[in-house]
Amino acid sequence: MRLLLRALLIAFFAFVIAVPFVLPMYPETLATEALILGLFAMSIDILAGVAGRVPLGHGAIFGVGAYVVAYHVTVSGGSAWIGMLLGIATSAVVAALFGALAVRTTGVYFLLLTLAEGMIVWGICYRWTSVTGAENGIRGVARPALISDPHIFYYFVLLTVMMAAFLIWRLVHSPFGQALRGISESSSRMRTLGYNVPLTLTIAFTLSGVFAGLAGILFVLLNNFVSPSNVSLDQSTQGLLMVILGGAGTLWGGFVGSAVIIVLSNLVSAYTERWSMILGLMFIVTMLFASEGLIGKAKALVGARSAGRKTV
Repeated sequence: MRLLLRALLIAFFAFVIAVPFVLPMYPETLATEALILGLFAMSIDILAGVAGRVPLGHGAIFGVGAYVVAYHVTVSGGSAWIGMLLGIATSAVVAALFGALAVRTTGVYFLLLTLAEGMIVWGICYRWTSVTGAENGIRGVARPALISDPHIFYYFVLLTVMMAAFLIWRLVHSPFGQALRGISESSSRMRTLGYNVPLTLTIAFTLSGVFAGLAGILFVLLNNFVSPSNVSLDQSTQGLLMVILGGAGTLWGGFVGSAVIIVLSNLVSAYTERWSMILGLMFIVTMLFASEGLIGKAKALVGARSAGRKTV
């Protein structure tokens, strides 16, 4: 079973690398979107799956990065590369402010406070017409000439997402990541051991926001457009559902959830207008029979099979 999983993993990576050569333009665009939203889901998993704090305002941080790039390129006429750096920096500042306010709460209070923070950003984007374009958004966000070709942009996104995913993996498996897991299990015990729990969570929130903002930047370069929907509650819940579907705490589950949701939503919507209902049923079935997510369920099945063989 493990050899089979490894073979499937190798085949998957080979397919991801070969996407521009084996898929038409539209599926390639969907693959690019899946990578970007997978990174967004992975950023949420730092808090939801590792630190035990479920945020509902990361869509706002995602959208802030996108808006900064869009404004810098289309209104200020600046370089997209500089805009990307500004977008990441702005996302980090917003995430730090969100985190500093939210980390002293837990459970449903943390969820509701991050939701309120996200709604504030959404209200600003919806009403500040001179900067954000209100409901019309900002259009015509051109990519840098170096990555303007769709195939080259796909590989740029792939490389960027892989590097970001590696950094997140290293973060989670570092002593800092172990501290986050300890806070998730018992924040009072971590305080007793001398950890500054609010500061640790604020740093985690900020780092999570950096990667969420990076995903938003890649998203606006993919679509050449940003609107208040990209900072809305829907964006936050979509990322969180991807985490839950793939498996909270697994990190890579965000990419699985992203791929499943994007592929199914596009396939099902081609046959029925009630595609959202079918996706809702899929989530219900997943929660009933694989509450640990698809990756978590696969690991459990492999572990059970290995244990059965040892017993025999």
